[in-house]
Amino acid sequence: MAGPAFDQREGHIWYNGEYVDWKNAKVHVLTHGLHYGSCVFEGVRAYGGEIFKLEEHTDRLFKSAEALGFELPYTQDALMRVQIDILAKEGLTDAYLRPVAWRGSEMMGISAQSNTINVAVAAWEWPSYFSPEARLQGLRLATAEWRRPDPRTIPCKAKASGLYMICTLSKHKAEQAGYNDAMMLDFEGYVAEATGANIFFAKNGVLHTPMPDCFLNGLTRQTVVDLARRRGIEVIERKIRPEELGDFEECFLTGTAVEVTPVSQIDNYAFTPGDVTKTLMDDYTSEVLPKAAAAE
Repeated sequence: MAGPAFDQREGHIWYNGEYVDWKNAKVHVLTHGLHYGSCVFEGVRAYGGEIFKLEEHTDRLFKSAEALGFELPYTQDALMRVQIDILAKEGLTDAYLRPVAWRGSEMMGISAQSNTINVAVAAWEWPSYFSPEARLQGLRLATAEWRRPDPRTIPCKAKASGLYMICTLSKHKAEQAGYNDAMMLDFEGYVAEATGANIFFAKNGVLHTPMPDCFLNGLTRQTVVDLARRRGIEVIERKIRPEELGDFEECFLTGTAVEVTPVSQIDNYAFTPGDVTKTLMDDYTSEVLPKAAAAE
């Protein structure tokens, strides 16, 4: 992720229906989305010029907006076309896209039902969330102090910006202690996820993964579950106690940004990437590649 600051890059961002210079894609300091978290977004990847699961990501963006009580001023088809077009305009083939929608600055207060709903889409080259060295070695995670909240207290199925505050806090603390990321427990004390990715464990050729009942059921997570079942690998979705970690042989994270990335350590528990992890890493790479490229 090295490179120019994200407000100083070259190119264009689609902003409320038109392309503006990247450096001029700005919001006012009294924007409701900044102060009260009324903002939803998506993380989307393009491989070989084709966007992976574009329809599913766009549908989730609309559902997230609905969960936060606002209506996007564009159709899903229109925003899918924007995401396709921006790749061509920016000359990108392997890229990360960030559609985002937020309440504007007409009113400042808890209630802002008349505020304009703004929408933007940015795209940039982003080959890997973690460094290649970290990915090959396996990531090191520490258990976070903060927990995923009770689903009765938050719209846990929305990809909403405010829900990531505790993720940033947890990841920062883990990095300061020399880890790559943090593993978060849920409000009941069971294993939930990493700060921006879902988590899987393997033992005796069987996959175990937490039930997404209070956190996002990631699209990459769903893809990997499907890939595993196509391979005949059993997938068990269940509550996983932290003290069970010592029973597992393999561990990996899944997400649009991290793709499928092995984990080598969580606190004092060690894991070694084995056949299950390596198979699903390869299968995921094949799945996301454009079919014409994959056939070559």
